Amino acid sequence: MKNVITTLLGVILIAFATEATAQSFKVIVNEANATETISKKELSKIFLKNKTKWDDGSSITPVDLKASSGTRKAFSNEILGRDVGAIRSYWQQAAFSGAGTAPVERSSEAEVITFVKNNPGAVGYISESTDASGAKVLTIN
Repeated sequence: MKNVITTLLGVILIAFATEATAQSFKVIVNEANATETISKKELSKIFLKNKTKWDDGSSITPVDLKASSGTRKAFSNEILGRDVGAIRSYWQQAAFSGAGTAPVERSSEAEVITFVKNNPGAVGYISESTDASGAKVLTIN
């Protein structure tokens, strides 16, 4: 009986660990954007503004959710490899030195979707469960 309980607890812990590592966001672009897939490395470059042009030569405009957003926290950790506070510090230093400015921020996922739909070069992220109607969801590889 003890072995059955131990095994069951192990299975439950593995299930929770798998759930915790599952991607909790999706990346969206304007429907006119020809891009279908994007790598985590390329997304990081875009959101740190080290890559500013799409493959067709058009300008990229990244859009972030507000700093307190759980979706932003997940995106920052998984794609940028840093927490939101570290990214904010990065942009404060960049602004102070004249090296650049942070991506535009929107207060809600609905605002991110509207921004992406209205700006052909925009790229943003929303929670996995949010309806992205009117925007194209990219496959992250």
